[in-house]
Amino acid sequence: MGLLDLFFVASIPVLKVLLLTALGLCLALDRIDVLGENARKQLNTVVFFVFNPAIVSSNLAKTVTLESVVSLWFMPFNVLSTFLIGSALGWILVKITRPPRHLKGLVLGCCAAGNMGNLPLIIIPAVCKEKGSPFGAPDVCHKYGMEYASLSMAIGAIYLWSYVYNIVRIFSRSVNEKDNTAEFTSKMNPGGGTAEILHGSCSEELPLKNCSISVDYANKCMLPSEAKMKVPILYAIKNSLRMFARKINLRALFAPSTTGAMIGFIIGIVPQIRKFIIGGTAPLRVILDSASFLGEAAIPTLSLILGGNLLKGLKGSGVLQWLIIGIIAVRYIFLPLLGIVIVKSALRFGLVHSDPLYQFVLLLQYALPPAMNIGTITQLFGAGKSECSVIMLWTYGLASISLTLWSAFFMWLVA
Repeated sequence: MGLLDLFFVASIPVLKVLLLTALGLCLALDRIDVLGENARKQLNTVVFFVFNPAIVSSNLAKTVTLESVVSLWFMPFNVLSTFLIGSALGWILVKITRPPRHLKGLVLGCCAAGNMGNLPLIIIPAVCKEKGSPFGAPDVCHKYGMEYASLSMAIGAIYLWSYVYNIVRIFSRSVNEKDNTAEFTSKMNPGGGTAEILHGSCSEELPLKNCSISVDYANKCMLPSEAKMKVPILYAIKNSLRMFARKINLRALFAPSTTGAMIGFIIGIVPQIRKFIIGGTAPLRVILDSASFLGEAAIPTLSLILGGNLLKGLKGSGVLQWLIIGIIAVRYIFLPLLGIVIVKSALRFGLVHSDPLYQFVLLLQYALPPAMNIGTITQLFGAGKSECSVIMLWTYGLASISLTLWSAFFMWLVA
């Protein structure tokens, strides 16, 4: 495949995203107002609870089997390494650029999570169909390519909604808690010996040492060390566990897309369930067909929401210049270079089988633009929505060139 053909193959899926993003931008204009703030918020909720779980579960159920999971065991570790390395590089970027606190989760998420979903599902089959592809017969390449891409999408969704989702949630919540703490502190009595009691069994104005107050109140009100020393150790441990549970709770950990991925895994791996749902003669095949039909709406809807959020970002002051440059450097320079080292090392030690297409997918996971669902997450928490759209515009605008160059180099490397 020539460089020009490869450029065309890599550009088409990115151009589709950009065109839909431009449409979303137009629909969000004040004179049209079809995709206003409230409409985007409601639509984003539908994507979060319906479309995303549907596309993850249906694609995974159709393509993954117990045999494929055993043979492709290295892929979950490879995707995890992209998240961990991206997070480390993103943390370095945060320390250098010092963005506002509410944007730190967004920066870490954009550096950690790549688009493991729609781009591989479009690029890999397109590469297989092209003449001169180094991956063999088109039909065999397409079959295994869709299996690799679907597993990549499912694993990426699990890490995105269990890891990046909680990172953005914690940073956005920290800002709100800081505001609440400032309001709480302003109600304290500055005299040091007495306080306005908001919690506990004390009267309005009593010395702190005579009060029976909760550990939460002691922490929030920044009591003197003398009062804190009198808090029993058992209550302190209980309070610490409760605070940890608030930061990482199971309900937030198992987001709808994570649950959908688990359901897809169970359907694909368990033969007794698979034969009832998967296949042209399966009695319950209508369930999978309905899920696939719903899932097809996820990518276009996400692109429209992204474009609507971009309107506010374009009206901003453009203070994200160095952040955008840093994210582009992380995703399109440092991550792919480190990915080559990791995949080649795994191949040398026998951790990865010698299928060139499988190696290509592993390498491609390091060179993808940020996951589009990061826009969904920022919309849910209301932190960095417009900034996320600006970041997505630049990263996806450069993705056609970056993906073309890295894809050509990866093909040469594995052929």
